[in-house]
Amino acid sequence: MTSTSSLSDLARLDRAGASWPLLCALVPLCLTGASAAGAQAAATDRKPNIVWIMADDIGYGDLGCYGQKRIATPNIDRLATEGTRFTQFYAGCAVCAPSRNVLMTGQHTGHVQIRGNAKVNLRPEDITVAQTLKQANYATGLIGKWGLGSEGSDGVPTKKGFDYFFGYIDQTHAHNYYPTFLVRNDQRVPLRNVVPNPGPYGQGVATTKLDYSADLIGADAVKFIQDHKDGPFYLYFSPTLPHANDEARANGLEIPDLGRYAKENWPDTEKGYAAMVTLFDKQVGDIVTKLKQLGLAENTIIFVTSDNGPHAEGGHDAKFFNSSGPLRGIKRDLYEGGIREPMIIRWPGRVAAGAVSNQVGWFADFLPTAAEIAGVRAPENIDGISLLPAILGHTAAQKPHDHLYWEFYEGASSQAIRLGDWKAVRSPMLTGKIQLFDLGTDIAEAHDISADHPDLVARVTALMEKDHVPSPLWKVPGAN
Repeated sequence: MTSTSSLSDLARLDRAGASWPLLCALVPLCLTGASAAGAQAAATDRKPNIVWIMADDIGYGDLGCYGQKRIATPNIDRLATEGTRFTQFYAGCAVCAPSRNVLMTGQHTGHVQIRGNAKVNLRPEDITVAQTLKQANYATGLIGKWGLGSEGSDGVPTKKGFDYFFGYIDQTHAHNYYPTFLVRNDQRVPLRNVVPNPGPYGQGVATTKLDYSADLIGADAVKFIQDHKDGPFYLYFSPTLPHANDEARANGLEIPDLGRYAKENWPDTEKGYAAMVTLFDKQVGDIVTKLKQLGLAENTIIFVTSDNGPHAEGGHDAKFFNSSGPLRGIKRDLYEGGIREPMIIRWPGRVAAGAVSNQVGWFADFLPTAAEIAGVRAPENIDGISLLPAILGHTAAQKPHDHLYWEFYEGASSQAIRLGDWKAVRSPMLTGKIQLFDLGTDIAEAHDISADHPDLVARVTALMEKDHVPSPLWKVPGAN
């Protein structure tokens, strides 16, 4: 016979926001005999959907809820009032491909296969978030930009745990908002655009512009939710907005309609950038609307972030909108502006509404967090930790990071460590002078205080040497 009081306790815990694994563990304790198996099956049906939404090159200061005054982001701002806004969340790297590799595998850039924007594929042994969630029978979809494997390789999404893919396999191809094709699963889907003399990956500048890729990608994300409404599903929505088309040089902010910004007394490139950010915001709103229409919003956890700091490409000046906010640096910097990102998490009834969290987290934490939400084991030997306790407001139960680590290979190369409130940056990698900042009092990293703390300099130097595992694919400039 079912224990009514026990079931009431379980419902109370569910409403209070207890984590999914905890609820799963309690179900058998509430029931006896054959009814336990039935309740376990019912609980499985209630596993939460997971939606990770990631812009391409949005800065910490580009959203209204993070202080932006001139670019409209009403849908994301609303999510911040309905969920929790994190102020100390970090991307995996300062550019696209390595940041996404960290996100997918939970390993930092001293360990991952792809440490820069090069044509390198994920390895068969690299276990992704999607592969991990398949253990819990999630339907998995990636819509947008991949950048972690070439067409026909073992590194394509459909060989790394995604049941469905639509968008750009190659990150250089993804520069072009009017390409001649996109990819669905493993097949090219022809578009009506005309690109004279396209590059080897499909990059270029279209002369006939009919099919805007961002619109197609946004609509496909909504369709994925509709098609998988019976869940559970994991949607990785990764549009290219507001990345520039680098091949178009000073005209790289490609968007068909400047919308509310058309009459602003701004350079056209800045109108385009603002319009692209607002279009990304609209797509976030479309996803939330669809979830609400289908009655899924209460059982879906949504993450909204960006893959690295704001760009200064395609004619855009990152200073025009103060895209880094109070932070130093932009994309390609390991200072805060290149890696500290917006992060908004919404999960009604479980994640506190209107809250602001100073919990330190980064992309490497997503894999173990998603695994805990789904009630499965994360891969061994990863660098991230589950942030689910902090996300649910149980900060006392949250395991802390020992430190965070980044390395970057463009230019002179660089490394960075975050250790508590201390932030260390070194360039060139392995051989340069350590700069040390106290983020608790100097979020702008304006004052190098390394000379005052030789003990800390020695400690972060040792951490940098330990965390950097040499790779034959990534040579450190000037190192033996």
